[in-house]
Amino acid sequence: MSYSALLSPINVGAMRLPNRVFMAPLTRLRSADLPDGKKGIGGLPTPLMATYYTQRASSGLIITEATDISADAKGYAGAPGIFSAAQIAGWKMIADSVHQAGGHIAMQLWHTGLVSHYSLRPQGQPPVSASAVDLGDAVRTSLKDEEGKVYRVTATPAREMTIAEIKQTVDDFANAARNAIEAGMDFIEIHGAHGYLIHQFLYESVNQRSDEYGGSLENRMRFLKEILTAVTRAIGSDKVGIRISPLGQFNGVDAGSEDDALAIIKLIDSFNLAYLHISEPDWAGGKPFTAEFRRQIRDTYHGVLIGAGGYTAEKADTLIRDGLIDAVAFGRSYIANPDLVERFHQNAPLNQPNPATFYGGDQEGYTDYPALAQ
Repeated sequence: MSYSALLSPINVGAMRLPNRVFMAPLTRLRSADLPDGKKGIGGLPTPLMATYYTQRASSGLIITEATDISADAKGYAGAPGIFSAAQIAGWKMIADSVHQAGGHIAMQLWHTGLVSHYSLRPQGQPPVSASAVDLGDAVRTSLKDEEGKVYRVTATPAREMTIAEIKQTVDDFANAARNAIEAGMDFIEIHGAHGYLIHQFLYESVNQRSDEYGGSLENRMRFLKEILTAVTRAIGSDKVGIRISPLGQFNGVDAGSEDDALAIIKLIDSFNLAYLHISEPDWAGGKPFTAEFRRQIRDTYHGVLIGAGGYTAEKADTLIRDGLIDAVAFGRSYIANPDLVERFHQNAPLNQPNPATFYGGDQEGYTDYPALAQ
């Protein structure tokens, strides 16, 4: 089958991208420890990461793994950051390598909120969230043992953020965006999905505040609105994308209704961003979007719309042809197939990913998947 729509060029922001096969943000937990940082929690981009991303430079757009906007944002051992000079330099090495290979790259920025553990936090403090909540074993995160192997633990119960901390976090997103552009990124993507901090503010399953950041949906969207305002002012709206997961449950956090989703999307649309990236719940066992909901999203959002979830090349090509999305971010397919675009061109079979090597470790299951030419 020919996937001519999926493989056609697309304009995103001020850039012309060669195809619509995007690489989804994929947490891999392979960053090194910072020179002056706590042992075992990572944060520093590495040459191995540069190899991994450069192998996938034929993607229309690489979206990096979620990257900490501050030390306070950390929720996973091994996740990289973008808040220090060493991290900026490490990411510049990666961006330069991807660009030299003809690729384009966006950095996803996150604050994990309640999905964290005290051992990863500055001074061992508990995580922060919209409200003080304890979701028990529904929220787990990843640490590393003395040998660097990843293991899972229940998250530490969160405390409620103060207004001052909210304002500081907004500033941290803007500063991280500036740092990402300094490091050579073509775009940044705000992580507003999957039960992390922005998502925690949006939905009443976590947000039980009684101030201007809680209660009505308008109030619960205030944190997101302030982040979008700060980041677009910092680097320009044409370099900013956002990822949301408006339906389903992630990390113990329930999303809202389709009406809530459309209201959030309408707010995002008002910022004239480079793109809106929607993570659909079917990849995690949720119900697929209905055709009617897809049409409502398309009618509400007027910019570039990226789909992600249980996509095959055929499904992606069909929905692009139907005008319901403009590009698709592929996740696990990109873990195992660095030349995914070429495989779609040739209708070639795909390598199957090995879940045992998804998180942490070295080149095994990271940079050693064979390309077609091999």
